[in-house]
Amino acid sequence: MAIPVVQLDVVEAVERTARVGRLSTRRQRGDALWGLFFIAPQLIGLLAFSLVPVIYAFVLSVMRWDGLGAREFIGLENFRAQFVDPEFRAALLHTLVYTVIAVPGSVVLSLLAALAVNHVKGKTFYRTIFFLPTITSSVAVSMVWLWMLNGDFGLINVFLRERFALDPPNWLVDSTWVVPAVALVAVWAGLGFNMVIFLAGLQGIPVTYLEAAQIDGASKWRQFWNITLPLLSPTTFFVTIISIIASFQVFDMIYVMTQGGPGTESTTMVFHIYELAFVDFTFGLSAAAAVVLFALVMAVTLFQFWGQRRWVNYDV
Repeated sequence: MAIPVVQLDVVEAVERTARVGRLSTRRQRGDALWGLFFIAPQLIGLLAFSLVPVIYAFVLSVMRWDGLGAREFIGLENFRAQFVDPEFRAALLHTLVYTVIAVPGSVVLSLLAALAVNHVKGKTFYRTIFFLPTITSSVAVSMVWLWMLNGDFGLINVFLRERFALDPPNWLVDSTWVVPAVALVAVWAGLGFNMVIFLAGLQGIPVTYLEAAQIDGASKWRQFWNITLPLLSPTTFFVTIISIIASFQVFDMIYVMTQGGPGTESTTMVFHIYELAFVDFTFGLSAAAAVVLFALVMAVTLFQFWGQRRWVNYDV
């Protein structure tokens, strides 16, 4: 019995579809392998220098180890010792004070700088000028500000004495001013990075919204408060997240400018972790403090992601 021509056409179409499917699958598999090949160096680096050390820190946090001898499992003793340690509590407090000063200051000042640069000619020039401290070594920045904040011959104190006849403190030696002083230096150093992000967010806001508000008679303040700020909320959320994470991890400026002093008045969490590991050689205690810091940063970040639903607007 002869097979109808229509049925033959259907069979051929199915076979062609199957062949194309096999070729497509083979091509997709090849593309996936090439993709893995190209990201392999970055992936291996991430595993070797980030993920594995994090896991090892969790393991080490329940051990007693001086870096040379045998490791001894002691359970949660390291965490208990840290929570009753006054130096740990002081480091946590100093980190929180630093964060409270640095994060709002950085977000607000960088937003104001972005608003100013967005309305002038030569945006590229101003972006470059503001961004220079970001690409400058943090050690170099710290050394310059270490000189400027010197209580005897620092440029800031000389200016305050001669211009305003004030008696300024020795910023990096006075226990009251040392953490705020370092926080303000961090605000200055990170201003350009956050400003560039805010500037990109401002340039992504449709001009038609502002023009419509202007036609309706809205003032500049109303345009900013009711249009610019809500549409800039995703950018503000991102800048706030990265600023908080960076502030909890502050170390280099503390190490160069104060060494945690005077006494322990500027010791932060990461500096405390460093001292436990590489000064006292109590690696278990250091890992326990690092795990606590990790949990704290994770909790703050998750809380912010939970709270973003109330104030972040992704609709443009």
